[in-house]
Amino acid sequence: MKDYDVIIIGGGAAGLFCAFTAGQRGQSVLVLDSSNKVGKKILMSGGGRCNFTNLDITPENYLSNNPHFCISALKRYNQWQFIDLVEQHQITYHEKSHGELFCDNSSKDILKMLFDECTAAGVVIETKSIISQIKVQDEGGFTLSLKEKSFHCRSLVVASGGLSIPTLGASGFGYEIAEQFGLNLLPRTAGLVPFTFSDWVKDLSESNSGLSLDVEMSVNGMSFRGNLLFTHRGISGPAALQLSSYWKPGEFISVNLLPGQDAQTLLLGLKQSNPKSLLRSLLAPILSKGLVHSLETIYWGTYADTAIAEIPHGVLQYIADTLNNWQLRPSGTEGYRTAEVTLCGVDTDHISSKTMECKSQPGLYFIGEVLDVTGHLGGYNFQWAWASGYAAGTYV
Repeated sequence: MKDYDVIIIGGGAAGLFCAFTAGQRGQSVLVLDSSNKVGKKILMSGGGRCNFTNLDITPENYLSNNPHFCISALKRYNQWQFIDLVEQHQITYHEKSHGELFCDNSSKDILKMLFDECTAAGVVIETKSIISQIKVQDEGGFTLSLKEKSFHCRSLVVASGGLSIPTLGASGFGYEIAEQFGLNLLPRTAGLVPFTFSDWVKDLSESNSGLSLDVEMSVNGMSFRGNLLFTHRGISGPAALQLSSYWKPGEFISVNLLPGQDAQTLLLGLKQSNPKSLLRSLLAPILSKGLVHSLETIYWGTYADTAIAEIPHGVLQYIADTLNNWQLRPSGTEGYRTAEVTLCGVDTDHISSKTMECKSQPGLYFIGEVLDVTGHLGGYNFQWAWASGYAAGTYV
């Protein structure tokens, strides 16, 4: 049986960061990952460019049943410290919208940085490692049994992620460990995920598939402005993904197709300036010809060939309300297959916000996505991975 100070289950962002942080303190560290290669989600993130953090990190960018839990870790390892590390490794990057930072070249740069830090800290990484049993030892620490070998450690860190994108090796193993040790699990659902529809909206989305436009979307008092993308199955894009984390099945979502504009004022102005024009001709340059045709068919087909001056004021008001507050009810989401994150998870009431250690089981730590902390789209989940990994890495 091989003995280590620290064993980390999961070779993703949080696990690797925790590994070299602990290794830099002189701890012997082993990372065990069930897949054939670590860091797969890092590689595919940000369209292959890795949105590794955000310039504006606040607790308000995170969802949790305990909104205060993330504050301590995010303060002790912030975005500026990670940017510093990126610059030390001479990785060039750029800012996109809303403070999002991406690699200039490739996500591989971030993964290489993590590998290089792990190598320098003496971290051992083993892939294709399927753990069959975890036991607490009477003398302290844990024994992990694998198919043909076993390991012992003083500290065990669960960084196995959530259920999102199972094709990249995601599993519920971290939740099984939590249950083994009697920790409460909050109901998990897919987050940052496209919406699907089974009604007329599906037909509308299919006919406008590939169209992207700037909108504001709202549900349950939360609003996000950004691009909406029509797909063959429904709607995606940053605004829709953000909203999905706050939506509950059966609820309507509101889409403002003209954010920052009062649609009624716009239509009345067009009525004055272009009285003989058809409404579809006036709206097409703003919303696209295809979408306007779809909306016309559904909402004002009776007046499709009527000059705007002849359309009754009440009908224009109805159309304006639709444009500023388009009500859609998704049938669901695309689920974990395409979700970027898993909402909820291990109840943070069981975990120290300072160290990430389980309060009821000394030496057991949970970090990253497996916990009930989920960031918004835009680099926030990576920053939580770095921060929670650092917090545990300084105490294991």
